[in-house]
Amino acid sequence: MNTLFEYLPILLPVILIQLILMVTALVHVLRHPNYRFGNKVVWIVIVVFIQIIGPIIYFAFGRGEDE
Repeated sequence: MNTLFEYLPILLPVILIQLILMVTALVHVLRHPNYRFGNKVVWIVIVVFIQIIGPIIYFAFGRGEDE
């Protein structure tokens, strides 16, 4: 348990960044109907289950043209 408390100052910002990225990507996926690759269900699965990398992949490759 002491080890967890030692690493908490390092883990907390990483966890917060991951949650912010995931929520931002999910909101974008749910609000926008256009995607370059795949569909809404595929992007939701990628964003939720591939932790930090999933939202980055969505914003780099999946986000379609905004109208």
